[in-house]
Amino acid sequence: AGGTRRREAGAEPEPQPQAQAQPGAQFPPGFSVSEIKNKQRRQFMFQRWKRARRQEQLAARKKRQKEREALGDKAPPKPVPKTIENQRIYDETTVDPNDEEVAFDEATDEFSTYFNRETSPKILITTSDRPRGRTVRLCEQLAKVVPNSQVYYRRGLALKKIIPQCVARDFTDLLVINENRKVPNGLIVSHLPNGPTAHFKMSNARLAKELKRKGQDPTQHTPEVILNNFSTRLGHSIGRMFASLFPYSPQFLGRQVATFHNQRDYIFFRFHRYIFRNEKKVGLQELGPRFTLKLRSLQKGTFDSKYGEYEWVHKRHEMDTSRRKFHL
Repeated sequence: AGGTRRREAGAEPEPQPQAQAQPGAQFPPGFSVSEIKNKQRRQFMFQRWKRARRQEQLAARKKRQKEREALGDKAPPKPVPKTIENQRIYDETTVDPNDEEVAFDEATDEFSTYFNRETSPKILITTSDRPRGRTVRLCEQLAKVVPNSQVYYRRGLALKKIIPQCVARDFTDLLVINENRKVPNGLIVSHLPNGPTAHFKMSNARLAKELKRKGQDPTQHTPEVILNNFSTRLGHSIGRMFASLFPYSPQFLGRQVATFHNQRDYIFFRFHRYIFRNEKKVGLQELGPRFTLKLRSLQKGTFDSKYGEYEWVHKRHEMDTSRRKFHL
């Protein structure tokens, strides 16, 4: 009798029978799965609750679909789902294309000579001191993406000494790929001769051979450049900096396109070739490489880590207080 009483005292509470008798109801009102102490029983009840909720959602979706089919053209528009992007906090520096101040800044900034077609891009791609194989291959593949670019391997030469030599040889931009533990982890883009200089964190770098279903090697045609979602004044400057790396007039015959897609302040770089399957269908073939950038700082003038004047610096604890606040 004592053992029976102990088993009764330690038994898990069962849901109310009348709640299970009702269709679609799995638990009594106010009942929480987290109140179940037994782990196996709690997992079982949680899975049963998930299945019931999934069935309810499916039934509601079918009901809404039938109602829309019955109404036909009179059906109300589908509600727009809430995302972090469309719930973004408004930024005062959002660029208006018709703003006279923005037009004046574009006509007088450091990239105006490129957009006025007074200069042609000439790029030098280099690395951190004594790079490893993966970083070297990334530089070589990036040189195939960016026309009129050269690769230089540093061996103990400081950037402050490289920049005057680049200016003397009429280079317009300097790209520096840094690495940590044999993995590329940073990118510095310095516009010559007067700046600005942007420092990015690089992640998820993939070489061409690591991509699935990659296409053949890129041709020497000048690619098109697509810049997505650079909407603020800071993002506008970064987009103009990326655009100035490529010749102004693309060669559409090559069907190659370089994309810089900004999403939640992460810049995704992809390089594709588009293929016309027929008159209506177009396919994309990724050529590589690919990587993701996160802006760390924007500095006036050329690279100067000690005495440089910074226009913008990413301060994580102060700027990342809201998930709906973006800077680019």
